[in-house]
Amino acid sequence: MGKKSLLLAASFVALMFANHGHASPFLIIGNDEKIVWDDEGKAVLSPPGKDSVVIVDLAKPEEPKILATLPLENTVVGPPVNMAISPKGDVALVANSIDLVQDGGTLKQVPDDRIWVIDMKANPPKLAGTVKGGKQPSGLSISPSGNMALVANREDKSITVLSINGTDVKVTDTIPMGDSVAHVAIAPDGKRALAVKFPAHKAALLDIGADGKVTYNKYDIATGLWPYNVDFTPDGKLALTADNGGAGSADGNVDTISVIDMQANPPRVIDKVVVGDGPEGFAISPAGGFAATALLRGSNASKKAFFYNKNGSAALLRIDGNKVTKLKELEVGGLPEPVAFTPDGKYLYVGNFLDKNFSILRVEGNDLVDTGKKLQLDGHPAAARMSPK
Repeated sequence: MGKKSLLLAASFVALMFANHGHASPFLIIGNDEKIVWDDEGKAVLSPPGKDSVVIVDLAKPEEPKILATLPLENTVVGPPVNMAISPKGDVALVANSIDLVQDGGTLKQVPDDRIWVIDMKANPPKLAGTVKGGKQPSGLSISPSGNMALVANREDKSITVLSINGTDVKVTDTIPMGDSVAHVAIAPDGKRALAVKFPAHKAALLDIGADGKVTYNKYDIATGLWPYNVDFTPDGKLALTADNGGAGSADGNVDTISVIDMQANPPRVIDKVVVGDGPEGFAISPAGGFAATALLRGSNASKKAFFYNKNGSAALLRIDGNKVTKLKELEVGGLPEPVAFTPDGKYLYVGNFLDKNFSILRVEGNDLVDTGKKLQLDGHPAAARMSPK
């Protein structure tokens, strides 16, 4: 083959890879290598520097392929939704809520304020910049237009508003919330958002104007105990909160998903669905009809605790109109943190922190089936989000 033919062949392969990459759904994962738990359930800290953010190609959901591993800090402290991929597919944001510092010869966790901006168009994806937001930036969401993001700041008790123009991401506003907020989700029409006030056991309603102005009119909705995550159904008629119940950990008591009627004036909780002990990660299927949560079940607690289990589980919920029902609970791995549906709703990925892998589950009718396949990682998956398409 001549030099010209080789160049043409290389260009063709590169073009095919690029087209394939942009057409695929992606999973973005944050690994935390700074913390583990001993047999007594006590956190053991290690020096920073080994965390990573991983981009995975899910063109074939049962045969995931890792596209990039970026040496970026991440943390298991907080809801496992501290990252998102833009609907445009051009950029991803990752909030690093906690850093480790030396304090008197011991390691200490302190709030961070950095948000990583990742260029998803690069081949492979790469870090494009860093934005400083509020203290302890945690759960975040990108607007349906892809032009704005909201970031919940737990330590600062505020929400950071970001403008997005490709990889040019800037802070445009900060909204005081009065209480610590763990996560914020934006409605499918881009006109409202809900922020969960973790220690206050409430969800705060935010209005988003046509000009992108975000306003908090101090209307809060009482949810279950310790709401950690919130998400909207694709039609925007409902919002669901995952109520952790144990201030960020399992405690042996059953916990709930709160169902908020967004069509009511004002929106209000109309039901609570018992799911199990310690709902952590939570997501609603982009295809509609289902939601899922990861249940900790004491899998990082003391092995002497009455509620200790080696493994956590994933719970599948059916959404039918305003009615939400738990359908199935399936055992997964140790300390399951993030959950994410593929865009077509046919697969559910559950990140098992202690096992350093993801369980790949399949939604079949009203059933949740373990494919028996795993996405194996070099680190502990603390968080993950799926691309919208």
